[in-house]
Amino acid sequence: MLYWKKNGRHDLPWRLTSDPYKIMVSEVMLQQTQVPRVLQKYKEFLKKFPSVRALAKAPLSDVLKVWSGLGYNRRGKYLHDAAKLIVEKHGGKVPQDFAALRALPGMGPYTASAIRVFAFGLPDILIETNVRAVYIHHFFADKKTIDDAQIIPLAHEAATGNPPAGGPREWHWALMDYGVRLKKLHKNPSRRSKHYVRQSRFEGSSRQIRGAILRELSMKRRLVELKRLPFDGSKIESALAALARDRLIVKKRGQWRIA
Repeated sequence: MLYWKKNGRHDLPWRLTSDPYKIMVSEVMLQQTQVPRVLQKYKEFLKKFPSVRALAKAPLSDVLKVWSGLGYNRRGKYLHDAAKLIVEKHGGKVPQDFAALRALPGMGPYTASAIRVFAFGLPDILIETNVRAVYIHHFFADKKTIDDAQIIPLAHEAATGNPPAGGPREWHWALMDYGVRLKKLHKNPSRRSKHYVRQSRFEGSSRQIRGAILRELSMKRRLVELKRLPFDGSKIESALAALARDRLIVKKRGQWRIA
């Protein structure tokens, strides 16, 4: 905690608020995305959609237009769908109950727990790449393929056996920031995790093609000339099919549109 108090990333905007909606937005954006890329989009998103109700009322095309550049556009749709469900079932207030959070679209166990910790200050266990780095470096120095199941008892004891003075929020911020430092000082300890996955190359990937299609649709509302996109035709067709399966786009009268 002493290291964090002196060197922590205290100015991250989502650490300057306990607003459940803003925390939810930040946690969904931070999934598989580095902090520098999220910073600008987080501010832009909240300026355009300052509340759960504002997001729920917005057309999906507007949401995806702002989301463009973050990648994994399904997250934008999940967040949009979650906002609508929060308005319908929870009176426009992000729930703090774990089961209720898990029932929202796109809310996995980690995201649900992170909202509970950072928005409501509730005790919970958060295991993500930087937190893994801390536990693996200090408790599994000579081991490989460490399962999260081996880390959880240690994390539980550290978080609840002797509760840190700053509470769950500051404890997990400190762990994350210390993990970032460990990765710079040592070969990334998280690579020895059973759950470590190296992100695939972006150039020419389906992620890049899907993003290009959605940007085109967000700008023009429809897509007729697929040949304008600088990708192989079969890859474009495959990406269109995947976007349709995710209910991000629909085909009407022979033209693709944002769903």
